[in-house]
Amino acid sequence: MRGLDERCNGMLLAFTTSPHPTVSCTRLKPCAVPGVDIRRPSARIVSAKSACSREEDVNSAKRTTAVLLCFVLLTLPVLSEPQASGQHAGEIDALIPAATKNDKAAKVKDDLQWNDLLKTARSGRVRAGLTDGSILSVGSDSQLRVVQHDATSQQTSLEMNYGKLRSQVQKISQPGGKFEVTTPNAVIGAIGTDFYVRVEPHKTTAICYKGKISVTPRGKVQLLKNSGQNNGNSITLNEGQMVVVSDTIPAAGLQPSDAPPALLQSTQLSTDVPSNPSAVIRPGEAGHAHTWVFIGSAAAVGAAAGVLATRNTGACKPSVAGKQCP
Repeated sequence: MRGLDERCNGMLLAFTTSPHPTVSCTRLKPCAVPGVDIRRPSARIVSAKSACSREEDVNSAKRTTAVLLCFVLLTLPVLSEPQASGQHAGEIDALIPAATKNDKAAKVKDDLQWNDLLKTARSGRVRAGLTDGSILSVGSDSQLRVVQHDATSQQTSLEMNYGKLRSQVQKISQPGGKFEVTTPNAVIGAIGTDFYVRVEPHKTTAICYKGKISVTPRGKVQLLKNSGQNNGNSITLNEGQMVVVSDTIPAAGLQPSDAPPALLQSTQLSTDVPSNPSAVIRPGEAGHAHTWVFIGSAAAVGAAAGVLATRNTGACKPSVAGKQCP
């Protein structure tokens, strides 16, 4: 057998006994299969080719699984991200510090996107223009979230937890279009109008400057019948009217009332944001603004008086001898 093994040079030996004994050699293909020391002889010979094929199939399945797993991991951030984020809603037109967007210092021309949160401090205000031409003016000590604004379908949803907001809304013309401001205890809807909302603890005040708005209490608060103004659970405000929604409704029902002219003026001034503020009022300085104005005015008056005094001191006076001043 040793001579036959040298003849085949390491190749597989095959014996044939019928009809005449013969010996043949078969060359084996290299395969990354670890060798096995079989101590006991066996009459069954497993094909090396089939062993290689099985291992290649396993490796191919592993590669395919790894590729699919990579694709799944890559798509996880997209799937977990809110659908509304990243969509353009408008930009900040003007502001008075201190004001923030998503808890970072806000700047003029900052992009405004869905779910962005605007906050103002005691001395801050923000004015933002939406893509459909509507204008949002946020007063001091306020918080406003732009939940959604789609100019094409005219779908706008805002949320206020506290503060003051004036909304100058473009006319709603699309079927199913809406412009809503949601507070903790009311929902204010506009068709195309100019209105004001103030949110305080357990109370929402709505004032209609122009057009019409609807006010709907939230939660378990239900409206009682009103004289021609009740529409289901909503009340309609016309130009110059106001209503206050609290946790309880008066026995006579939620009735609109005429807003006093002084209140109309003061609420508009409280949300006004000039395009080019003449002075920047920082947090903590709002209460001293009038003091600084007074000091500046006094300094100006004092400077003018000093100039006049200097001129009078150096003026020419006629002498007793009758000399004339030049």
